Amino acid sequence: MVAGDSADPRDDVSEDEAAAWDDRSAHPSTGSSRTSPPGDPEDYDEGLERSSEIDDITESMVRPKTGDAAGARHDAGAGDSGSAGDDAGAKDVEAEIEADLRQIVAERDEFKSMAQRIQADFDNYRRRAATQSLAEADRATGRLAEALLPVLDAAESAYLNHPDEVGPLLNQMLTELKRHGLEVLDLDGKPFDPEFAEAVAHETGDGGEPMVVEVLRSGYSWKGKTLRPAMVRTKD
Repeated sequence: MVAGDSADPRDDVSEDEAAAWDDRSAHPSTGSSRTSPPGDPEDYDEGLERSSEIDDITESMVRPKTGDAAGARHDAGAGDSGSAGDDAGAKDVEAEIEADLRQIVAERDEFKSMAQRIQADFDNYRRRAATQSLAEADRATGRLAEALLPVLDAAESAYLNHPDEVGPLLNQMLTELKRHGLEVLDLDGKPFDPEFAEAVAHETGDGGEPMVVEVLRSGYSWKGKTLRPAMVRTKD
């Protein structure tokens, strides 16, 4: 080749390399800036490898964008499902709270009914206890009054013999005992009643209703009940 002549550079390479160079010239997107194939085939292969790496980088830069869009759609869908899950969870919690409230109200009603029954039982017990206590006190004072009856009998006998001396004392004793419930049975001249008197003597009369004609020993009642019946003489 003469210096200064214009020659085709592909004359120095083989036919396969020239074909490869033509192919790269037809596809400039490979990113190679060389306008002629290298003289060394190894350099040419290295250029092709770098061009392939550039294509891979470009594709990797484009791919995440589509992936990001899909990820955003996935996150949006996950957010919607999460919101639905939160609503369902809130409804479950509300249902549990309502169930707990119903149980608490039922327990409150049960305890209230129990307290009312206990209060009623206690009121009944208190009334029974008060009644029993009063009855026991009445029996105790009645026994005391019954124990004083022989003293009253002696005072009455003394009164018959010495009315002026014994009369004031006997009246004071009867007044004080009457304040506590002791009463003298007034039977003289009234129809005979075996609930209040014992007939120790009887006179025959016209055959009518038996009447008390004389009280031989006074009878007493204590708070409306006969403490001791009187001894009387009757006549029909």
